[in-house]
Amino acid sequence: MFADRAKITIRSGKGGDGHVSFRRELYVANGGPDGGDGGRGGDVIFEVDKGLNALTDYRHKRKYAAENGQEGGKKRCHGADGKDIILKVPEGTVIKDADSGKVIADMSGENKRQIVLKGGRGGKGNMNYATATMQVPKYAQPGQPAQELAVMLELKVIADVGLIGFPNVGKSTLLTRVSNARPQIANYHFTTINPHLGVVDLEGCDGFVIADIPGLIEGASEGVGLGHQFLRHIERTRVLIHLVDAASTEGRDPIDDIYKINKELEAYDPKLMERPQVIAANKTDMIYSEDEDPVERIRQEFEPQGIKVFSISAATGKGLKELLYHVKSLLDKIDKEPVIFEQEFFPEDMLIAENLPYTVKQDEEDEHLFYIEGPKIEKMLGYTNLDSEKGFSFFQRFLKDSGILADLEAAGIEEGDTVRMYGFDFDYYK
Repeated sequence: MFADRAKITIRSGKGGDGHVSFRRELYVANGGPDGGDGGRGGDVIFEVDKGLNALTDYRHKRKYAAENGQEGGKKRCHGADGKDIILKVPEGTVIKDADSGKVIADMSGENKRQIVLKGGRGGKGNMNYATATMQVPKYAQPGQPAQELAVMLELKVIADVGLIGFPNVGKSTLLTRVSNARPQIANYHFTTINPHLGVVDLEGCDGFVIADIPGLIEGASEGVGLGHQFLRHIERTRVLIHLVDAASTEGRDPIDDIYKINKELEAYDPKLMERPQVIAANKTDMIYSEDEDPVERIRQEFEPQGIKVFSISAATGKGLKELLYHVKSLLDKIDKEPVIFEQEFFPEDMLIAENLPYTVKQDEEDEHLFYIEGPKIEKMLGYTNLDSEKGFSFFQRFLKDSGILADLEAAGIEEGDTVRMYGFDFDYYK
């Protein structure tokens, strides 16, 4: 079965603990501390694999964890870093926080690889704590704990054009006729249970990718039937072809069908109604009534709304060329950049919410130097890469949202003063 949704739990590696030990060698008195640092915990990384087209693997295994860092050793030996875990997903996979539904990462476009959870930093061994006044430190820093998060993986197919409509209006037949896709075709509802992608080749110009979105029904936006499973695949498309049964072979009114499907699209995501839409009035080879032309009736209803209507027969090929070239002209007018979902949830934000202590104090000898210390700061620095633009941006937001900046200002900090935290120095500017 095609798997386009999976809920999994991911966990980064714990940082290895620092080691407490003392140099013991013959003829070497008071060798001093030599406990090494712990290794870094492994990251959880998502990576696009072009060979995958479904999330099947994540249906069978639900928990994924990176390796923990190893504890430091004697003789100043550094513990081994934990191995990262790389989770392969198909292009078009959106990673969301399972609780809030907010987007963490969209594995599309240029984003082929993303670290979602950082491993904990290794703790420092007791060799780092020797001072003139404390020559025998019996303390080592523990490694930072792992981060754990429940995420929802959603595969949203990447296609230029989405083919939508009620079941049995001929979407699979049309896709077979105009592209290289070969979906199974039969006359019963929900024959198509997987989105099918096909490449449309056009003479004299570039082609485009079209997706057959399985038949929708009323209530799909509320999850009726397989509603959400189908609707999510429309979100990336740039143009919609709305296929209707103009001959009313199943007794439904095509105009009523169009309004019902559009209502479901709007209820699911109002932005979908902003996409250019084309109506393809299908099964015209089965229209036998001489009293009224149903296609003309559809035109009178929708063309005044700016929606072009084409009379086609997917079975015979009638009118398909005109339809496809019109769709291509619409695509040429639209930004070719794929629809990418912006990040809304930052796993690092969990650090801001944690109620850990910290202190802000001014240096006794230098009034222009301020220290920030405590578990809250130490933990934040362990999970944040300050060398990256994204990491430094989070660092600034962390200081503000945690109330640390307000505490610095209350302590009397001024522009140009230095803020020092665990080996990092920053100049303060408002």
